[in-house]
Amino acid sequence: MPAHLLRRMTAAMLLALTLCGTGQSLRAQAPITVFAAASLKSALDEIAQGFSATRGPIQLSYGGSSTLARQIQYGAPAQIFLSANTDWMDALERDGLIVADTRVDLLTNSLVLIAGPDVGPVPPISPGFNLAGALGTERLAMALVDAVPAGLYGRAALQSLGIWETVRDRVAQADNVRAALMLVAMGEAPLGIVYTTDAAADPRVRVVGTFPPDSHPPIVYPIALIKGPNQPEAQALLNYLRSPEASAVFERHGFGLAPAIK
Repeated sequence: MPAHLLRRMTAAMLLALTLCGTGQSLRAQAPITVFAAASLKSALDEIAQGFSATRGPIQLSYGGSSTLARQIQYGAPAQIFLSANTDWMDALERDGLIVADTRVDLLTNSLVLIAGPDVGPVPPISPGFNLAGALGTERLAMALVDAVPAGLYGRAALQSLGIWETVRDRVAQADNVRAALMLVAMGEAPLGIVYTTDAAADPRVRVVGTFPPDSHPPIVYPIALIKGPNQPEAQALLNYLRSPEASAVFERHGFGLAPAIK
């Protein structure tokens, strides 16, 4: 065979192998899609950056756990779900949407009352405390009180303290806890109820009280794989989220570790 034809065939074969390898690489780099409660954003963004640097891309979608769970129920292509309460994970498990034996409680949190930068003194949190008086003519920022975990926890705490009826008509409800945080940070509401970790994420707000742990159900974040494609990669990320490296990041952002992770 003439040398010039041999060179052309060799070049063609090398190009074909290169394209084949590129296709495999692109397929391997398909992002792992994670649906996570909005309160996890600061910590999970940092963790995802560390994982992606060596193990492949992650696509993070944040929102209220209720909204995310419903999207999964309607077929949204999530591969991992990290909820801010057990109820919405229970709903997906009942629907047969999570991978058996991958569910575990990952994190804990606490609930706080926050104030904006120009708000004066607020009474300490105690049974019957005058939250309505502290609001004046303004409104209390909370996540959706009938659906989003932070709102459900907050309503339960106010009911336990005997003051829900005094403020229920003065609640500015937001789609998720980070949106409630933003209302206070921007001065749209003087006070709000968020997680400790959210308060730490914005220097424009200050914590004026922590709700007693027994005033609301335990704040627990379960995690699980969602049935579907790309399971080995998603399992690798789930394992990483349970690792000491990830746990250290979560703790630095104010989360507690669930007993199964300690």
